[in-house]
Amino acid sequence: MSNANNAVVFSPSDVEAVTGASYPGALKEICEERHKRRLGNHAGLANFGVNLVTLKPRSGSSLRHWHSKQDEFIYVLSGTATLVTDAGETTIGPGQCAGFAAGESNGHMLANNTDEDVVYLEVGDRTPGDTCSYPDVDLVGSYTGTGYVFTRKNGEPV
Repeated sequence: MSNANNAVVFSPSDVEAVTGASYPGALKEICEERHKRRLGNHAGLANFGVNLVTLKPRSGSSLRHWHSKQDEFIYVLSGTATLVTDAGETTIGPGQCAGFAAGESNGHMLANNTDEDVVYLEVGDRTPGDTCSYPDVDLVGSYTGTGYVFTRKNGEPV
């Protein structure tokens, strides 16, 4: 739906939630209860993505990772998550946010260690040539424009 300014106006509930992650094999288990509504895609945005993410209890946002070229930003709307970085664990709750600059090799992820849903906005750019490094597992993701292709750190297929 559009308003008089040609802006796309919609409710997040109009956007189908995508469950899980595209990680290979058992690596995707951490995200089995992660539900993303790709709001930016629904609005037709090309330069950056905006996702409304729900983490069910005992689930995670991703494997711990960092991007070579993509900035990331999160803003927690409800629930309490644990932000896991190279520095350790930090609690992050409603009204708090965190940003992760491109090229800083500080692996990060959110974990929901509570009995309530965590809901947050996730914003990232779509810079061509981005790679995603995973310090805890033998995995690298290369951005293709439509998603990430995963290989082992030595370049072999997973």
